[in-house]
Parts: sequence; structure tokens; C-alpha cells
Amino acid sequence: MSFTFAIIGRPNVGKSTLFNRLVGQKLALVDDTPGVTRDRREGQGKLGDLEFTIIDTAGLDEGAKGSLVARMQEQTEAAIALADALLFVIDARAGLTPNDRAFADFARRANKPVILLANKSEGKHGEIGAMESYALGLGDPIQISAEHGEGLSDLYDALRAVMPEPDVLFGEDDEVEGVSEEDFSTRPIRVAIVGRPNAGKSTMINHLLGEERLLTSAEAGTTRDSISVEVDYKGRQFRIFDTAGLRRRARIEEKLEKLSVADALRAVRFAEVVVLMMDSQTKFEEQDLRIADLIEREGRALVIAVNKWDLMGKQASLVAALRADVDHLLPQVKGVPIVAVSGLMGEGIDRLMKAIEDSYAVWNRRVPTASLNRWFEQAIEANPPPAVSGRRLKLNYVTQAKARPPSFVVFCSRADAVPESYLRYLINSLRGFFDLPGTPVRITLREKANPFAHKRRRPN
Repeated sequence: MSFTFAIIGRPNVGKSTLFNRLVGQKLALVDDTPGVTRDRREGQGKLGDLEFTIIDTAGLDEGAKGSLVARMQEQTEAAIALADALLFVIDARAGLTPNDRAFADFARRANKPVILLANKSEGKHGEIGAMESYALGLGDPIQISAEHGEGLSDLYDALRAVMPEPDVLFGEDDEVEGVSEEDFSTRPIRVAIVGRPNAGKSTMINHLLGEERLLTSAEAGTTRDSISVEVDYKGRQFRIFDTAGLRRRARIEEKLEKLSVADALRAVRFAEVVVLMMDSQTKFEEQDLRIADLIEREGRALVIAVNKWDLMGKQASLVAALRADVDHLLPQVKGVPIVAVSGLMGEGIDRLMKAIEDSYAVWNRRVPTASLNRWFEQAIEANPPPAVSGRRLKLNYVTQAKARPPSFVVFCSRADAVPESYLRYLINSLRGFFDLPGTPVRITLREKANPFAHKRRRPN
């Protein structure tokens, strides 16, 4: 029997939307009205290479009464009994509610692995709600948007950590022990190759495989859906996704191409490293820059490969010019690796694979706390935060919230008053100090709690 997850949580937090996302079909009815789901619904879920059974359950309100509510609760309890692990969903925009806390106690009593999902985490309000969920005591929340498909890479890692290895078979008398988190230095790196049509993505992957595994043609748009292939390159495992070419939205007319583009965007979200492939004859067009910006916003490590370099001649100055162009056009990923390659001739393949490994390592990096504090003090001393409306901004301290990509939280006095320009200064300074080239760097501002707030006198 396949590994089973049950999705639980209070009404209207997005459980059915997440269920539909994982099964890949709109099987569960979704509406803004709370309580649409009443029966438990099972489906075969899939995320990347993970396959499992997923159960959608009714959202229970502690204050609701009646025989129907009681039967709904029985269905939810039956789903929890059948499940091997629980996906506990909260609404990050709404923040914690008493029902969330009641469900957290319910989940703990089940004595099964619990993955805490902060759904609807888009935007600033979602970030704040996700931070509040630490109070539930269920571990680090995973920020997702089931509706928009954001955060699925982090969800993948969480599911994989609790699921048994796929090549291990357990009999009735076998003991199943907890699966520890995989070593990032040995697990296959998920790589998506993206770019405009006819940039040579499939040709490059065929050369890596040493066979004509993927269909190639001089005609643009040969690849329609994302194809995953396993690559063992010099002892390192990679899972590489070939994707359809991404054209400007205004030029996409056929429904099939719209589906292909959606599939390519999903591959970007599943990937850990994304290789943006450009044609050396028409590099740095507007669509290339848009794709690079999309990759940065998705928080994926980026490598730029300029293909068909065999047509450019052996001029060393051209590579230096590439470096200058990228740093000027893509300041949000300053220092991103650039590799000149020829997929047809096999030139530059070693450099490209090394760049992918290096970018993956940077993307996973955690900064030592002592070094982080030393950088923070030096950065503020070198360029103090400006005064806003005659009042100085006070930045108290910084901590790293997570890696993949490196994400930091700065606690300050007035988060909404910190200018974007100063935030960019901190990001650029941090990137340079800790040598984080190319990878997205996230800094979130949070206001430090006022210890005297509860002592303020209330008006009569």
C-alpha cells in the first residue's frame, strides 16, 4: 500500500485546493464558502518523483454542533487513522485562530508525523501569519500557495523526509524506522533547462546523455511537455527537466502552447537549479530577462548558459563582455554564473555542470550566526539606516530563517519605514560579504515586539 497523507485543518484554509494541486486534477469542489467538503476524498497524489495516496478531509469548527458535524468529524478521524502522516494546513493571511490551536492538539494526539503548511502565504500578510504558526509547536511552517503553486519545492522536501525510500519494500513483519533527511551533497540535483524556443535545450541534454533521447529539430517549439531524465555525470546524480520554449505571453495563442508553458513553469518551481539557455546570436532579449526575473522571484538558483558559442569564434573578450552585460541587466542576481557552451559540439559541458553544482551549494548555504552578526554590525556602521520623518530607524539584529534560497529576518523598529534602497544595500552587502553569487537572497523585515506595550494605559 502506498504512503498516505491526510490533509487536515479548520474550514476554508485551502485543503481542497491543495488536494487538487497534488492529484493534478480538480477532483474536489472548491469555493470560498466554508464547509464545502464534508466527506473524506482520496486520490493518488504526485509531486516530482514522489507518489502517494492523499486524503482530503472536512474542516471542523469547534463551535459547530449537530449530527452532520459529528459524522463529518468521524470521517476526519477515520482519515487520520488511515494516514501515515498528516498535512496540517492553516490560513497564513488570517493568522492563528482558536480552531487552529484545537486542531494542533488533535494532530499531536494522533501520534503521527505532522507537516505544518502555511497556505495563502503570498505577500507581506502571509509572511506574518506564517511566522505566527511557530506558536503551534509543530516545527517550522512551510509557506505555500496551493492556488498558485508556490512553495512546492519546499513541500517536496518535507514529504520526502517522512516517506520511506521508494526502493525499500516493507513486509507485514518489517519495522519501519524514521527516514532521516537526505544529505544534500549526494541527493540528485533537480535542474530545469529553460529559455526561448530553439535555444538548443534538448540538444544540450542529448549530449549529456550520449544518445538522442529527446526529439530535436530546427523548427522552434519541438518540445511541448517537460521531460525528466536521470543523468550521472562524473559520479554526481542529476535529474534534468527539458522544457518547452517560453515565448512572450502576447504571442501565445494555441491552447496546447499555453499548456506547455504552464508545464515549463511548473518545472521551474520543482527545480532547485534553473539553467537559462540563450542563443549566442540573439542573447539578452527582453524575454530572456523576463525569464531570469521569474526564476529569481521563484527563489531558484540560476545559471546562465549561452549556447551555440561555436558560432562566435575564439574571442576571450566576448566572455568578459557577457559578464558585464549580465551584471548590468540582472542586478537582482549579481554574480550569477555564466557559461559559454555548444550543445551540438559538446563544448563547455564540464564548466556548465560545475556551475550547477556550485550554484546548488550556494543555494543551500547557511551562514554561521557569529559571522552574520559581524557582517550586520559592519554594514550598519558603514551605512547607517536613514532617518524617516525626522526619526531614526533602528535595526536591532538579524537571523537566518532558512536556506534554499538563503533567507534572513532583520528585526527593526519600523519595518514599513525602511526604504527599498536600503534593503537592496543590505542584500548586496550580504551577498558580497558571504560570497553568495547569483542565488536569490531574501531579507524580511519584522518589527521587534514592544515589551512595554501591555503597560499602556487604556482610555476610560
